[in-house]
Amino acid sequence: MNPTALMIMLLSLAIGTTMTLMSHHWLLAWIGLEINTLAIIPLMTKTPHPRAIEAATKYFLTQASASALILFSATMNAWKTGEWSIILLSDPYTITLSMVLMMKLGLAPLHFWLPEVIQGIPLSTGLILSTWQKIAPMTLLLQISHLTDLKLLITM
Repeated sequence: MNPTALMIMLLSLAIGTTMTLMSHHWLLAWIGLEINTLAIIPLMTKTPHPRAIEAATKYFLTQASASALILFSATMNAWKTGEWSIILLSDPYTITLSMVLMMKLGLAPLHFWLPEVIQGIPLSTGLILSTWQKIAPMTLLLQISHLTDLKLLITM
């Protein structure tokens, strides 16, 4: 991969994570998560191997469905409460957002995608996927954890 393209992808990862960490608004947090998702996919496919392409496809489909559910839940919550704030959540949307963020993190039992994706990508990209990519969803999960049912958090 071209060093300039690599630097742009890594900078996009940093920008997406920073945007998510600093936002108090669901739409900006969602945009940051999407920037992260779109920035790591070229890094996953930098070796043109069928396993890497398959891993990137599985990762993209899982993350895209989780992102769609985040956007849906945040929109429904904004419709119900009149606010896009992360800390103002109503009960059914708190559970949905917690489950979806756990799926983005790859926490058990929602980790069905993670082992296959990690096996198909290069080690350096797997390291980024296992560490840096988890910072933004974990922060969002921690921000809404005081609203989430404790039994749900313990179960996961």
